[in-house]
Amino acid sequence: MKNVFLTLLFLGFCFSLSAQNDPKVGDELVIKAQNGTSYNHIKFPKLNMLVKRGKLANYKSVHGNTVVIDEVVTDKNDNTYVVLKKKDGSKFFGFLSKVKANYEKSIASGEMAPQM
Repeated sequence: MKNVFLTLLFLGFCFSLSAQNDPKVGDELVIKAQNGTSYNHIKFPKLNMLVKRGKLANYKSVHGNTVVIDEVVTDKNDNTYVVLKKKDGSKFFGFLSKVKANYEKSIASGEMAPQM
């Protein structure tokens, strides 16, 4: 009986870990600071495009922003992309209402993290 209980407990724990990797509409994430000069897996505009629109050429305005998953898209290569919008309803850099991101790669690289 003890072995059955431990087996069920272990299977429940494994199932709960695998369920956390699937993005759902409405999940909240936090955008973290990038390692280099640009984000590799979140499709923010390039710095020169920000300058042309009269903004500062940096991504500091999005560090620490809480975003909500608006749409989940899986392509034919089993890559999961999410469409993100800000939780407070404002726009990214004053002109983008939504951005697209590769979910698995951005989480793995530390560009985004689930909100605790």
